[in-house]
Amino acid sequence: MPLIAPGQTAPDFALPDQEGQSHRLADYAGRPVVLYFYPKDDTPGCTKEACGFQAALPDFSQVTAAVLGISILDSKSKANFAGKYNLTFPLLADADHAVAERYGAWQERSMYGRAYMGVARITYLIGPDGRVARRWDSVNVDAHTAEVLAAAADLASA
Repeated sequence: MPLIAPGQTAPDFALPDQEGQSHRLADYAGRPVVLYFYPKDDTPGCTKEACGFQAALPDFSQVTAAVLGISILDSKSKANFAGKYNLTFPLLADADHAVAERYGAWQERSMYGRAYMGVARITYLIGPDGRVARRWDSVNVDAHTAEVLAAAADLASA
């Protein structure tokens, strides 16, 4: 499926987090949501990205934005990842990649010349109205958290 364009309504979902608690996008209605898709728990780039969001959680809270990470591994993998790096925001298990597909994050990838299907590193900023305010494709994890935070702050002040 194609990526969700800014201005379009973000598809609702229900997924379990690292503690087995279900989260729906509708649970966050009325506030901004940072929904970021990442390839795999406890890998260097995904860890750097998750720890960046964790460090900035107080700043995201200031603009009432929730942060949700999604990848295809199960809740147990998410619990191990969260525990190892003290991640306190929801890491959602999309084991059958249905949500990643609906958001266009389930894509053909390539490593060492081998093509396979997997989760692309894509972030959506969803506005309080449930519409996509901004989307980042091919994320650079080094500067990403600051960019998303700035966009969330702009959205909150609009």
